[in-house]
Amino acid sequence: MARVRVEVSGVVQGVGFRWFVRETAQRLGLAGWVRNRDDGCVEVAAEGEEHQVRQLLAALERGPRGARVERVTHLPVAEHDPFDRPFTVRR
Repeated sequence: MARVRVEVSGVVQGVGFRWFVRETAQRLGLAGWVRNRDDGCVEVAAEGEEHQVRQLLAALERGPRGARVERVTHLPVAEHDPFDRPFTVRR
């Protein structure tokens, strides 16, 4: 089982990025969540099989139409971090 937490920066708010992430993660069968942050980034936490998580990370690099992803930065994942099932959009 693989677990990741990342922040995505660029033009990623106001372009449907969270909904894109949710739909992609649910299609892949991942647990986790996505949320907008006050600094303009989008934060994503996901858990699943290694190949599923890699597919999500590749999708995050591209983003949906209208987004401009500048950087995907990996953040620490604590052992006790909760991962929602099904994958959700947090506010």
